Amino acid sequence: MTSHTYSTRADVADDREVVPQIDVHRSGRRSLPPEPEPIMECDLVNVFYDDFRAVSDVSLGFGYNEITALIGPSGCGKSTLLRSLNRMNDLIIGARVEGSVTFHGQSIYAKDVDPIEVRRRIGMVFQKPNPFPKSIYDNVAYGPRVTGMKVASLDDLVEEALTKSALWDEVKDKLKQSALGLSGGQQQRLCIARTIAVRPEVILMDEPCSALDPIATSRIEDLMVELRDDYSIIIVTHNMQQAARVADRTAFFTALADEGTGDRTGLLVEFDLTTKIFSSPSDERTENYISGRFG
Repeated sequence: MTSHTYSTRADVADDREVVPQIDVHRSGRRSLPPEPEPIMECDLVNVFYDDFRAVSDVSLGFGYNEITALIGPSGCGKSTLLRSLNRMNDLIIGARVEGSVTFHGQSIYAKDVDPIEVRRRIGMVFQKPNPFPKSIYDNVAYGPRVTGMKVASLDDLVEEALTKSALWDEVKDKLKQSALGLSGGQQQRLCIARTIAVRPEVILMDEPCSALDPIATSRIEDLMVELRDDYSIIIVTHNMQQAARVADRTAFFTALADEGTGDRTGLLVEFDLTTKIFSSPSDERTENYISGRFG
């Protein structure tokens, strides 16, 4: 399978119950157009595991230099969709994607596209920190080394990635020490640095704070807002306050259960500016979820 060359950005009166207030005015929130200028788009995306449809007919776009949050109850297909955005589902036997997923307007599932290159350009940070059993330095340098990236100085690249992940000052004097000795929050920031080191354009985050304490979570949230200037970020989270604090746009998913089998298929209910989703959602199902009436 050959590597595909992607183009760049330059080329291309209600009486319902009031929703409880969630703060959506985090410092740094910006004015945004009603619709995103998409770096990635899904068009009628369906994800299957063998005959089971996990995600049904999802269409939405992810904006340049925006944070998009995917929220919804467990089993609604959020993480499944996220993994489809950089072909991580290719690694699961029986998984397949139907519909269109595009990056800079070009299909990431085209036959001439190298999935490894897709995963370099569209990086992933997982739910549980997963540093390699190597030194801090080698964790960050691993991606550039194995992909053969041409860089003037690997040392400078490692420092840049650790600085962008707000970790450099904490580890600069112990780069040769094992990454496994870091705290959970530091390990997750190291994983972000490892992702940044191969110079992606999009960063996918699958519940990146679920295993962290509140202080470490706050640091990751601050980091996401800072990284937004250089990357487009798509995050799955069960923490609605987190989505409200950091996301520019939010997509709410729900699941429909098959009466015969009990299998749950994920559906996109509503996608809008985060301020709109959390203050005046258009769909009653969204309101019921964020107000805690189900989920």
